[in-house]
Amino acid sequence: MAEETERYSCSKLLIPNAHTAKEQPIFVKVTWFPTHFHLAVTDGLTAWHCHPSEEEVKQRAAQWDLAVSEYLDLSGRYLGLQQQGSVYAFDDAGDGHKRLSWTFEKEGITMLWRWKCLLSPDSKKSNVEILDFLMGSNDNISGKVVGENELFEKMKVEAEKCLAQSERIANERLEFESEIYAKFLRVLNSKKSKLRELRDKLSKQENTEKYPQEEDTDKTESFGEESDFDRSDEDPQKDITSSSTDVMANKPSRTKRTKRT
Repeated sequence: MAEETERYSCSKLLIPNAHTAKEQPIFVKVTWFPTHFHLAVTDGLTAWHCHPSEEEVKQRAAQWDLAVSEYLDLSGRYLGLQQQGSVYAFDDAGDGHKRLSWTFEKEGITMLWRWKCLLSPDSKKSNVEILDFLMGSNDNISGKVVGENELFEKMKVEAEKCLAQSERIANERLEFESEIYAKFLRVLNSKKSKLRELRDKLSKQENTEKYPQEEDTDKTESFGEESDFDRSDEDPQKDITSSSTDVMANKPSRTKRTKRT
């Protein structure tokens, strides 16, 4: 048969006192097994214990339609740490015994769970065991806290290093971008200047090719006009004779009439 795995919890519960307005603290140490649990309770002077068997825990779980594991988990939630809204009580059960109880809500119904704790035959021994457990737990927690603090300090140092490195990389990036942009602007301005020069050269070349063509056209028109003038003055006498001949040809002839006496 495999050995049962044990786990422990210890909590401080504040119990309402019927005689005074102050709450009375008790310490509850629980040893949890897979199928049952052991309780040890002390108020600092007197100690009590409760060791239900597996069968008793099974019957209690069946009363609430729960599996044993669910019953133990729910009990551990309320006995491992005092829950807000839950009413705890540690009432007399006669002959020096006590009854530990707590309430909780389930599906809108307030439920009450309780276990009878018997008076310890040796309260001093029980108190020492509970105090030893508390001291050991405190040492373990203190060690964990110290370890967590050391880890936190290391992480803090690493975070500061990472932050400094990040800032350095960001500054280097800004410098690199500024340098690249400056080089890009120089290249861009140079390209623009070359484009302007090429545009000016192209403009001059177009103007140079355009003006000679206009001069040739003017010369051609002048030559044509002179030719017409020369042609008109080539034979003026011939034109006059032709004109006279045309006039005479078109002049109507007159018939001479003989006057008779």
